Amino acid sequence: MKKKKKKTRQNKRNKKKEKKKRKKEKKEKKEKKENEKEKKKKEKKKGEEKEGREKKKEKKERKVEGKGRVIVFSYGLETSGIPLDWSASEEKPGVNFLKDSSDETILNIKHKVVEVKQKGDIVVASIHWGSNWGYRIPSDQVKLAHKLIDDGSVDVIHGHSSHHVKGIEVYKHKLILYGCGDFLNDYEGIGGYEDFRADLGLMYFVSVSPLTGKLVRLQMIPTQIKRLRVNRATRADAVWSRDILNREGEQFGTRVELDRDNSLTLQWD
Repeated sequence: MKKKKKKTRQNKRNKKKEKKKRKKEKKEKKEKKENEKEKKKKEKKKGEEKEGREKKKEKKERKVEGKGRVIVFSYGLETSGIPLDWSASEEKPGVNFLKDSSDETILNIKHKVVEVKQKGDIVVASIHWGSNWGYRIPSDQVKLAHKLIDDGSVDVIHGHSSHHVKGIEVYKHKLILYGCGDFLNDYEGIGGYEDFRADLGLMYFVSVSPLTGKLVRLQMIPTQIKRLRVNRATRADAVWSRDILNREGEQFGTRVELDRDNSLTLQWD
C-alpha cells in the first residue's frame, strides 16, 4: 500500500514536471514564433524603406534629367541708396544686404548656391546696385559680377536700379545685365532726365543651356511706358534702343540686331 502511494505521488510529480515542461516548450515555441514574426516584420519594413529610398532616388534622378529650375538669389547694395538698417536679420525681415564683394562674401554666396543647386538648374543673382541715372558702369560692379560667375556658381547676373537700359556683357559665355531699365514706373511727366528715355524699356527673353549655364540666346522686345501701361515700342524707338545698346555694349564686345518684328537679338564675340 505504501509502495502504491509512493508510486502515485511520483507519478503526480512526473506529470507535474511534464506539464511544466510542455508549458515551457509551448511558451518557448510561442516566443520563437513571435520573434520570427517580428524579424520578418522588421525585414519587410527594411525592404520597404530600401525600396522607398530607391524610388526616391530614382524620382530625384528623373527630376534632374528634366528641365531643371531657375533659382534666384536677390541682393541689395548700398550703392543703390539702400541704408544698412534695411538689411534683414534673425530678428526682423528686410533686404538681403550685400556689405561688400570680398572673397569671404563670395564664398558664403557659393555655399548657399551649392546647397540648393542641382544638375540642370540655372542660378540667377538679381542685384539692386548703382545709381538711378547714367550709363557708366563702375569697375566694382564689373568685378562683383565676374566674381559671382567665377567663384559663386552663378549663371546669370540680373542687375537693376537705373531707370534706363545699360550695356550688356557676356562674360565666359554667361549673361550680365548691368541695368535692365524699368518695365513699369510712375515717372511719366517728371522732368530733368529726358535724354535717358526712361519711358523706353525692354522685355528680356533669355535662353541658357541647363547643362553648362552658358548663354544660348537673348532676345529683347522694346517697350514704352505710357499712362501707366506697357506698350510695344514704335520702330523709331526700337532703333533708338538698338543704338544705345550698341554704343554701351561696345566696351564689352556685344551688339544687337533689330529684326523686322522690332525685336532685338544680342550678338557677342
